[in-house]
Amino acid sequence: MLNLTDYLSLLVFIGLGSLTFAGVFFLSFLFRERRSDPERKTIYECGMKIMGTSFVSPNIRFYIFALLFVVFDVETVFLLPWAVQVREMGWAGFGAMAIFIVILLVPLVAVWRWGFLKWE
Repeated sequence: MLNLTDYLSLLVFIGLGSLTFAGVFFLSFLFRERRSDPERKTIYECGMKIMGTSFVSPNIRFYIFALLFVVFDVETVFLLPWAVQVREMGWAGFGAMAIFIVILLVPLVAVWRWGFLKWE
């Protein structure tokens, strides 16, 4: 049978979180700067005159490096529980993790050979 008193603490927690969220937005609205100054909306580059456009195309290496970081973070998420339970899994678990690591080493070697891991 569903007892609603068990969920009272969850309801209080959600209510306090919602009030805090709404309160922060209300306070930011209350204390914001009201006047509109056109000088503040201009582009500022360390006190120097603006040179060129504001669009800069970033290097693709940053994206590849970030994707590699995510891939190896996911590997760590899978590797840690496996390391804790490796004895109970036996050779089948060891083989599965070896295949998983080899699959992840292939893109690492490829990216390394392409030179994306060199910072210049």
